[in-house]
Amino acid sequence: MAAPFFSTPFQPYVYQSPQDAVTPFQILGGEAQVVQIMLNPQESIIARPGSMCFMSGSTEMENVYLPENEVGMWQWIFGKNVTSIVLRNTGTAVGFVGIAAPSLARILPIDLAIFGGEILCPPDAFLCSINDVKVSNTVDQRARQMVTGAEGFLRQKLSGQGLAFIVAGGSVVQKNLEVGEVLAVDVTCIAAVTATVNVQIKYNGPIRRAVFGGENLVTATLTGPGIVFIQTLPFHRLSQRVARAVTSPNMRENPKFFVQIAIFFFLAYVVVLSSLILTDL
Repeated sequence: MAAPFFSTPFQPYVYQSPQDAVTPFQILGGEAQVVQIMLNPQESIIARPGSMCFMSGSTEMENVYLPENEVGMWQWIFGKNVTSIVLRNTGTAVGFVGIAAPSLARILPIDLAIFGGEILCPPDAFLCSINDVKVSNTVDQRARQMVTGAEGFLRQKLSGQGLAFIVAGGSVVQKNLEVGEVLAVDVTCIAAVTATVNVQIKYNGPIRRAVFGGENLVTATLTGPGIVFIQTLPFHRLSQRVARAVTSPNMRENPKFFVQIAIFFFLAYVVVLSSLILTDL
């Protein structure tokens, strides 16, 4: 009996570029990576604020507002940065700059020319870019996607023909979806998708699970054709694990905590009951 196989198997992500002249870069580190980019005289890159780790003495950094990146009200409302930093080599020799991931994440170089000039990413996935890359925010107006939070309806769209660097947590694999092929992925595990992939949000179980928590509450149904990049440890999931590890020992070490909670609900019940009785009188 033949072993089962995938028609389009999952593969480790490997950077490829059809361009003849690409700015040299090197990704250093294991989990919290940094990308070192070489800059010719007067050459510049665009990066997210706070991402610069090191740079040569001839490189100058400027915090600017870029109208072409369509940053504005939506980013400001949801606490996003409305500016970018431009790092330019003002010297006469080759310089360099190091752009670091904001957390325990891997840096993925994405040549947009390979993926039809456009990909969609989660919020804050963009790290930096070289040459022709435009960063904009797309808002999904469907209400059921808005319920899942900013990750569900506010997405970054990277377009152009340049080289973009995005961040993803854990290991990253890619899946090439054929026409009509369907893949279900946890919403937070999507690192990037090409524009040809149709994304639909699906709730797993009753809505009361959202009140009392629950893992994998919302999944995304992805329909090909197109390419999907999947991250195994998104920052959202990592932050939840850290929060639980920090709060759980404190609760166990403080046995009065549960007593205090019980007293609070009892007093609230007494207040509500008293107000109802007085209202009837």
